[in-house]
Amino acid sequence: MAARSFVAPRTAPDTASLSGTARLVGTVAIPGSKSLSNRALVCAALSTGESMLRGLASGDDTTRMVAGLRALGAEIEQLAGDTRDVVMRRGVALADASECSVHTGLAGTTSRFLTALAALRVGRTTIDGDAGLRRRPMGDVIRLIRTLGANVEELGEPNCLPLAVSRGALQLEHDSSTRQALVAQGGVSSQFVSAMMMVAPRLGGLVVSLPRDMVSREYLHMTAEVMRAFGAHVEVSDEQVQVGAVSYEGRRYNVGADWSSASYPFAAVAIVGGEVRVAGLRSDTAQPEAQFVHVLQSMGCAVRSDADGVVVSRDTTQSLRGADVDMGSMSDLVPTLAVIAACAEGPTTIRGVGFIRAKESDRIGDLATQLRAVGTEVQELPDGLRIVPRALHAAVLDSHDDHRLAMSLALLGLRCDGVAVRDPEVVAKSWPDYWAAMAGGLGLEIRDEPHR
Repeated sequence: MAARSFVAPRTAPDTASLSGTARLVGTVAIPGSKSLSNRALVCAALSTGESMLRGLASGDDTTRMVAGLRALGAEIEQLAGDTRDVVMRRGVALADASECSVHTGLAGTTSRFLTALAALRVGRTTIDGDAGLRRRPMGDVIRLIRTLGANVEELGEPNCLPLAVSRGALQLEHDSSTRQALVAQGGVSSQFVSAMMMVAPRLGGLVVSLPRDMVSREYLHMTAEVMRAFGAHVEVSDEQVQVGAVSYEGRRYNVGADWSSASYPFAAVAIVGGEVRVAGLRSDTAQPEAQFVHVLQSMGCAVRSDADGVVVSRDTTQSLRGADVDMGSMSDLVPTLAVIAACAEGPTTIRGVGFIRAKESDRIGDLATQLRAVGTEVQELPDGLRIVPRALHAAVLDSHDDHRLAMSLALLGLRCDGVAVRDPEVVAKSWPDYWAAMAGGLGLEIRDEPHR
């Protein structure tokens, strides 16, 4: 498959030179948040009455969620003219005793959420994914739904997909005065807890005790916010999550623009200099990735927001500094920060993210290998990376089937000709239009072969 790299334009009418690469100016449109999309879809699928969801994410994760919910009996209608807007006419058929199967591709969030949802069904649901997803851990959601009485068959490697799930002895709408209690494990992903939170109203409520090492716990607040939008009663503290017995009701829900996707055009301007507006972003969001702009400010960028979105800029006379950052609350942006760090003027330490070795790729080891391939000095730490910038050189890099590695590593082509990324189509997991949106919004060139 052809490699593809970004190369900044050689000339532009209103730019200044920066190491032979033009200053970037433009506006980039990004998709809706896939994290919010998948949570809203699950809540709508468990609601009474219709829901209208607008601005859903366009990537494969969300497409797989919609397909999975349909397989479980939900009636979802895409509105004419915009596949990002849907109406949930009917939710999942929990009383259906028939067997069904769901394939979730490489979508970890989708597989974990649908496993918990399938545990509410009478019928047997087989959940599987591509080879990369089969390697990702599912152990805590298996343990939690078994604790509630669901049947789970592990059809492959222990604690991994494929699984066959059915309700078994799990009770729906039990007496809320005897609300069930679970104890979560925290070292892998908060998605297991989010999955249990979202099905909890159908169980008459739930209390989940949280460990001190709960990773990405900020996402639990995001889950709670979406649940509340559909009428649920949820409280999240440092020690536990409490979900009441109040049922979901259908709603109109607007999905916010995706702050994770916004990190890539912001990174482009941090690396090269210039100014980019990302339309539709809101600072009053539950998405923890919104805090990334503070990291960029600490590295020498300027940030402002208004009613139309968020603008990040870096004056080309302002150096791009290294940083020391705990990225535990926004771990998906570690590849983005690592690429920026490779182009900075001092070392960067990324901490608090040891658990990202179990993401779509080993986002510590694989990322370090690819950065070294272009000349960067990288030390792998127990919980992160230390990156020391060195002169970059051309290389064809491997995305490791990871959309975030592909989108981030491609940005190195802005600083060094000849940097390309294999399998560019992997970006379809979260942002199918990534290449066109970045090229069109920032005036970049896309090459189908490495530039020599």
